Amino acid sequence: MAKAKGNRIQVILDCTESPGSSRYVTTKNRRTTTGRMELKKYNARLRKHTLHKEIK
Repeated sequence: MAKAKGNRIQVILDCTESPGSSRYVTTKNRRTTTGRMELKKYNARLRKHTLHKEIK
């Protein structure tokens, strides 16, 4: 992972329906969001929006 700026850290979101096919990189605030992130993002391989969860 990249260098952190203050409380913000970089996280990788991986698709839950077909792992490894779609990944997104985003940032989150370490203090306000202590749990793992879950977002609906677009998976180009499946051609639909799917649930993406944070991986370590």
